[in-house]
Amino acid sequence: MSSHAPTRGPVHDVLIVGGGLVGASLAIALDAQGLEVGLVEAAPAEALPPVFDQRNLSLAEASLNALDALGVLPLLRAPTGPIQRIHISRSGDFGRVLLDAREHGREVFGRVVVARDFGAALETRLQQLRHLVRYRPARFVGLEAGDPGLRWIRVEEPGGERVLGARLLVAADGAHSAVREALGIGVQQHDYGQTLFVARLRAQRAPDGTAYERLTDAGPTALLPRGDGHYGLVHGVARAQAEAVAALGDAAFLARVQDVFGWRAGRFFAVGPRSAYPIQRCVADALTAPRAVLVGNAAQAIHPIGAQGFNLGLRDALTLAECIAANGGDPGADAVLGQYAARRAEDRARTLAFSDGLARLTASDAPLLRPLRSAGLLAGGLSGGLQAWLVGGAMGYRGDVPALCRGRAA
Repeated sequence: MSSHAPTRGPVHDVLIVGGGLVGASLAIALDAQGLEVGLVEAAPAEALPPVFDQRNLSLAEASLNALDALGVLPLLRAPTGPIQRIHISRSGDFGRVLLDAREHGREVFGRVVVARDFGAALETRLQQLRHLVRYRPARFVGLEAGDPGLRWIRVEEPGGERVLGARLLVAADGAHSAVREALGIGVQQHDYGQTLFVARLRAQRAPDGTAYERLTDAGPTALLPRGDGHYGLVHGVARAQAEAVAALGDAAFLARVQDVFGWRAGRFFAVGPRSAYPIQRCVADALTAPRAVLVGNAAQAIHPIGAQGFNLGLRDALTLAECIAANGGDPGADAVLGQYAARRAEDRARTLAFSDGLARLTASDAPLLRPLRSAGLLAGGLSGGLQAWLVGGAMGYRGDVPALCRGRAA
């Protein structure tokens, strides 16, 4: 190949740009339909994408149902951590919310999986697919003009550029999606002014199935029950303090987290390597363009409070797969894209409103909001109806949920 004269590659039924959590899951979901699927991945064959790091994923019950049906969960090597209870409180406010899965007829609300282990399971499953062509390492460069019945894209590979065709182009390339930008789809952005530190933490009391979320002016501090005896820590700080917090030694960092979180899990005495992530909201103005669709963070990157992000993106992918199967024939037809956008509307709107509203309300230090928040926490702790609403969202059941999420064959 020559970088000056890109060669024409094959035409796929569906071409997915982005091999992370959502893109890989979509490729797996589509394989059973016998479609010729291409997956454009930035990471080389011998490496996992950077998103598969030591972050902890809270997989809702709906996501667990789907990933089990897709054959991914059985491939996990490390034990998962059950989320049997959810404890929510806010520094300086009265009241709390305590949700117990048994009181809602469930064994668990979800499970905690280490992203790296999940990525390895996805990779193993991808290698088993019969109809997938992988381009890696490859980077999306831009769109090419061509037949209105196809989308043509340019990708850059180690040997140069080539042009790939697809009846449906899927943008699964993250919050800063180059595909979304090339399609001309605008975004609404909001910077929360927070940075989240993520690490593995060991405490005096081993995880007992309780996921804790402690809310503060600077963002949430969460302890998630992992399956290896550690907690998954998420610690939010004001962006202006992020550099100073990153420079803290382990003992000083643990003391800071202990001061914010309290003693519900006993004394914190060990912490692993820390990673930091600035938090911004980025929501696409549209989910579709002619013969193109957005899924996952390319469609909406949201505040991680409540652990909604990947679960929402997985429902994007599974709904798209269902729409393609239901319409048959052309996966990029207007009917497919219209059905996808309509089916995602309620779940997307409700989840975005929940995540953004909770993030802004709980981080505000306005004195007048304190009694309102306290009343809300008290009501959440007492009201069965409000608890049921919270539980439904926590387990991934909002709006039009894909069949696999409900434990049914698609």
